[in-house]
Amino acid sequence: MSADPDYLALVRQLSERMVLAQRPIRILDAIKWSGAVRKDFFARGCRELPRIDRDYYREKNPLEFEPAAKRAEFQDIERDIARKLGQLNPLAQIMRRMCREYRSVVQMLEARGEPDFGTISVDLYGSASDVFHAGDPTLADLGTAMEDTLTNLLQNRSMQESPKDIPAARAVEMLNERLLKVFPDAGIRVLLNDQMTADAAAGSDYLKIRSDARFNRLDIDVLEVHEGWVHLGTTLNGGAQPACTFLGKGPPSATTTQEGLAVLTEILTLRSSPSRLYRLINRVRAVTLAEDGASFVDVFHYLRDHGMGEDDAWSIAMRVFRGSTPEGKPFTKDLAYMRGFVQTYNFLRLAMSEGRLDSLPVLFCGKITLEDIQTWRLLIDEGVVEAPRFVPPHFADLQGLATWMSFSRFIASLNFDQLQADYGALL
Repeated sequence: MSADPDYLALVRQLSERMVLAQRPIRILDAIKWSGAVRKDFFARGCRELPRIDRDYYREKNPLEFEPAAKRAEFQDIERDIARKLGQLNPLAQIMRRMCREYRSVVQMLEARGEPDFGTISVDLYGSASDVFHAGDPTLADLGTAMEDTLTNLLQNRSMQESPKDIPAARAVEMLNERLLKVFPDAGIRVLLNDQMTADAAAGSDYLKIRSDARFNRLDIDVLEVHEGWVHLGTTLNGGAQPACTFLGKGPPSATTTQEGLAVLTEILTLRSSPSRLYRLINRVRAVTLAEDGASFVDVFHYLRDHGMGEDDAWSIAMRVFRGSTPEGKPFTKDLAYMRGFVQTYNFLRLAMSEGRLDSLPVLFCGKITLEDIQTWRLLIDEGVVEAPRFVPPHFADLQGLATWMSFSRFIASLNFDQLQADYGALL
């Protein structure tokens, strides 16, 4: 079905205004801690709080926009969307919600190093005390349950990770070779970067690797599918949309689906490991501790005392307190990995059981939220949105995934207590 060209042109005009308005908003750059903070923390014996406050962010990470003007810009765009597309138009409702989210992001970045930063973070990314349904376990509870299983697994010598003997320059070569095969005509680049705190991060058409980071082959596998197939893939698919170009940019609401889909892809393609999942679970634990009043030092030592090396303990604690202060409320974005995994996995289970396989590739048409997938499927049918050009292999050919999910649902229905009675003596 073909949509009205004039309507598509109007949507694209409004979409491009959104893309342009959000361009200088770089959340992770605005809240990062420099390498000097880490060096000073370890030099002081890991016992003193890092020297981070409101002034630190303003001096080290000045915003590339004037906050009041940026909020007003998004308010003007939201108003024009309602006026030109209609308040009840489903696409307009999504676009207007995104404008409101970006205004909240600006407010959060204005509040770096202040109590309001953590409050707005919870509004945008949620809390460890959230539940999926009334009476369900909290995210913190789910993390604890999985942590117990992983702790038992990691005691087995066969679960230990191989040494990280691949330097960053070699990782760049390997990933460039792999991603060129996956995205042959997209101009994807993998680059060294010496200004990052994370080991790797995906951009619009590039993947940055920290120049002093080291990796093992499993790390390379994870980066290929997590950052490459999912994050870069959905960015390219979204940016290639003829009208809804804003789908190449991810607001906070899309983070949960994006990270959940990426973690699920790691697992479905056998690229993940118990050690990798343990780090993700400990991000939930770190957010939980910080929400309960723990300081940066408390969280760091908790992680180190529970089997994490100093580098991982620093990295997770820093991720949770960046944007805040070492005694403030946390930046809760890292909850998206586990929340998104649960939601996306359950959606796949339901889609398989209902035979609605047509919904699954829609997840890759851009930076969407799972809650909007029915709207995006309708917009594809109407010709307003194009089906994704790139879909990872396990979603492009669904036979293997359908078989795996069918058996996983059957196995999940078995009584675990009975399994223990039947086979426990054999272990």
